[in-house]
Amino acid sequence: MAASSTSSSDAAPVALVTGASRGIGRAVAELLAARGHRVIGTSRDPDGVPPAERPAGVDLVALDLEDRESVRRCAAEAGPVDVLVSNAGRSQMGALEEVPGEAVERLFAANVLGPVELIRLCLPAMRERGGGTVVVIGSLMAEFPVPFQSAYAASKLALQGFVGSLRTEVRPFGVRVALVEPGDIRTGIQDHVERFEAEWSPYAPALALVSRRARAAVASAEPPAVVAEKVWSIMSTKRPAPVHFAGGDGAALAFAKRLLPRVAVERLVARRYGL
Repeated sequence: MAASSTSSSDAAPVALVTGASRGIGRAVAELLAARGHRVIGTSRDPDGVPPAERPAGVDLVALDLEDRESVRRCAAEAGPVDVLVSNAGRSQMGALEEVPGEAVERLFAANVLGPVELIRLCLPAMRERGGGTVVVIGSLMAEFPVPFQSAYAASKLALQGFVGSLRTEVRPFGVRVALVEPGDIRTGIQDHVERFEAEWSPYAPALALVSRRARAAVASAEPPAVVAEKVWSIMSTKRPAPVHFAGGDGAALAFAKRLLPRVAVERLVARRYGL
């Protein structure tokens, strides 16, 4: 089934995919381009992406989600879009007391404030044209917070609340909004995690253990293509559900979470990471 479009019948639907230079964003951008969309992808530094690593069939533009003016320029350059896939963001690891406050602020700017602003700027054209699709890429960590990633988990939980509220606001105008919460996905994200650890940290042994477990889980996980297919499925559905899971056993775990006491869920997560 083809994804719906609010563009004219003679033009390919336009998709804006943030964080399209690697990982999930790249997989989504290339899939949409292969299936007939004109895709605009974003990168913090498009000129720094080697030609061999540029997503096929995708036009790259600059976007720094931590810079409000950059977000405005990106929205203006993209123009009206049929689909916005909000994927870009930061990942962070460290004991909270050892993470600088400025780093937490940067993370929320990249994961919450910037994406919300970009969505806000894209909505008027969707509303005026009578339709559009916004897909936000969150994380299963919103359901199962992992130790030493408290700020990251909080940012993904914020996206969950944002999507849940926005859906009802824009539904009367034909705009669909949905959240994808991937589990572990083989993206190389562990190579780009912002890490904080004080010298002689009392948290060092536990942090090292969680880090090793996280790397092992990602190394054996499913590829980003499973998330891209989930995004396509949402785009092809008239009334997509609020939250969708991709990769691993996220759906089963989320269902089990509803049946278990919070303390039991907390212990399961701790046990998974060897704590």
